[in-house]
Amino acid sequence: MFANLIPALRMLVVLSVLTGVAYPLLVTGIAQLAFPWRANGSLLIENQKVVGSELIGQPFADPKYFWGRPSATSPQPYNSGASSGSNLGARNPALAEAVTARIKALRDADPEATGPVPADLVTTSASGLDPHISVAAADYQISRIAKARGLAPEALRALVAQHTQPPTFGVLGEKRVNVLQLNLNLDRAARKG
Repeated sequence: MFANLIPALRMLVVLSVLTGVAYPLLVTGIAQLAFPWRANGSLLIENQKVVGSELIGQPFADPKYFWGRPSATSPQPYNSGASSGSNLGARNPALAEAVTARIKALRDADPEATGPVPADLVTTSASGLDPHISVAAADYQISRIAKARGLAPEALRALVAQHTQPPTFGVLGEKRVNVLQLNLNLDRAARKG
């Protein structure tokens, strides 16, 4: 029995070093060389301070900002340590109540917006961290933001168009807008104007 134990322990140590130390260091090194911005979290910096990540949504409730998708993470929205969806099925009454409450909040924030509310403004994503909204969701919010900031709706439409990203690889998903980047540029435009 002991004759087999020594080779087994050697193999354990060798494989632990290879798979637990060498391989992660190699992959991290390649990522740092090939994709340093992504490998470090795609952090957005404003005035020499990290304000967020391009990959994780943030809660915006002020009427002068574009609002993102609702987040189902806890204990606070967009908690990257607790990535999860709500797991509520389409027939679950709690989902219907949450969507109804979100629609009411959107209508209360802009009573003149009478069109259909885009689904991504009232439903959570699978991760609860989605940083993007559809172009339709951004367009839906333009009148509220224009009033709150005293801007022309055309200027906001141009800003949305400037921040519209195409489908991934030209075919996966739909056109989308990164809410944090859009709001940061909205603030920059307000400071210049």
